[in-house]
Amino acid sequence: MIIPHKVKYGLSCETGVYALSFSLTVKNELCRIEMADKCCLASELEGIINTNGILKKEQRGLYIQLTTENSAFARRVFSIIKVLYKVNPQVAIRKSKRLKKHVLYSVSMPVNDSLKNNIMQYENSSLNTAHSLPADGNKANSCCKRAYLRGAFLAGGSISDPEKTYHLEISCRTRATAVELKKLINSFGLNSKIIKRKSGFITYLKEGENIADFLNIIYAHNALLEFENIRILKEMRNNVNRIVNCETANLEKTVNASVRQVEKIKYIKKHIGLENLPDSLREIAELRLKYSDANLVELGKMLNPPLGKSGVNHRLRKLERIAEDIKTLEGR
Repeated sequence: MIIPHKVKYGLSCETGVYALSFSLTVKNELCRIEMADKCCLASELEGIINTNGILKKEQRGLYIQLTTENSAFARRVFSIIKVLYKVNPQVAIRKSKRLKKHVLYSVSMPVNDSLKNNIMQYENSSLNTAHSLPADGNKANSCCKRAYLRGAFLAGGSISDPEKTYHLEISCRTRATAVELKKLINSFGLNSKIIKRKSGFITYLKEGENIADFLNIIYAHNALLEFENIRILKEMRNNVNRIVNCETANLEKTVNASVRQVEKIKYIKKHIGLENLPDSLREIAELRLKYSDANLVELGKMLNPPLGKSGVNHRLRKLERIAEDIKTLEGR
């Protein structure tokens, strides 16, 4: 079921209650995807750890810690770890120190022998596991690459409200992770880029078509349909606005030209009289005075014989030059 835009994102004008952001809507859908093959689950967990995992050294040993405000995501991480490693990770709940006091869920898992064999580097408390997914796209089974991107988005991704702008980004702690993520995204024919921020590195997509393709890649199909609906409506509104603006500009131009022409013709009539003009100019001058709201095409059809738009415009310009010549001769 598609919820109306006015109550789905931001403040509802009817209830005054804040609804889910588009990012949270996408992530909640991803968290409901059924657990797949273990290779895909491992790839998804790898994407989660590489993007947002912190390696902690404690007396009891090494632990990988993941922190999130999304309870559905915390449950999914818990379930994936339990399926893959047959252990129950520790879950802690605490209040955020920020003003809004959000609830934070922290999932910690011990680094056992199987994980130790996969650890590639440890830098500034961030963790990168040995990548099993080549970014060159040579891996036959692309579902694992899709799972990795899904995990990366769940752990560090956000997407702006498509009603306002098109922007999708995934925050990474290290440049190496951001570069690897960029290569993996672009292996699907997209055009992601990297920027540096205080908190780390951002791999992002800007074009609406690329973002739609990315949502399809990570299997966020309901969000994709909603995103495309909004894109279509926005494009229709933009096209209508362009047409209206063009028509308004043309109408304004026609009205201004008509007012100017009528003034010139009245000036000629007052000082030399329209009867002293050549028949072709007198005829168009009388029609312009009588039908001041008509456009050039309509004026041309009223002539006998009918005349095209350029011919009518040529005669009206002649009348304007005659009026200017009269003013010059009279020293006005």
